[in-house]
Amino acid sequence: MWRQQRFYAGALIAVGLVATGLLLYRGQLLGPSGLIWLLYVPSGALLGGAFLLYRSRSHVRVTDSGVKVQTMFSSVLLDYDSIRSVKALVLRTHFQDRRSRMVAPIMKQHIDKPALFIKVRGDETELAQMKKKLGSRLMHEDTIAIPVPDADAAVWEITSHLPERLGQNMGGSRRRKRRR
Repeated sequence: MWRQQRFYAGALIAVGLVATGLLLYRGQLLGPSGLIWLLYVPSGALLGGAFLLYRSRSHVRVTDSGVKVQTMFSSVLLDYDSIRSVKALVLRTHFQDRRSRMVAPIMKQHIDKPALFIKVRGDETELAQMKKKLGSRLMHEDTIAIPVPDADAAVWEITSHLPERLGQNMGGSRRRKRRR
């Protein structure tokens, strides 16, 4: 979002400064249409500051205690024991069927890029609490999909912290035999 909108914040500031300077030069700054140009500079600075705040608040951080998924107003810490699997898939797979209308306009540029998919285990109340904090765009059923700049590196970093699971993909002769 910052990359798309930073031009507009800068344009508001530049146009405001140029128009204010021009009106100041002509002596019309305190006229009826001159005062509006003074608002362009603070509104551009406010818009740029809001996008920088959004950029710094929305991220995925891998810590020793778990994976912290943070949005603008809330955050969820996922224990490594509660993570079932982590994959890097195309974001479009998260918005299939009737969920395709939930794609935000800002996410459309990332829809064909790899995203971080985290499958979480937990009971219905825990999953409902996570969905309430993260929102229905990021979380569907037990899967959290987050567009990140390098999904493969994030998957690699998270899987290095996951505990070893017994009985999963043990391969060939090492696999446990079924009782007959």
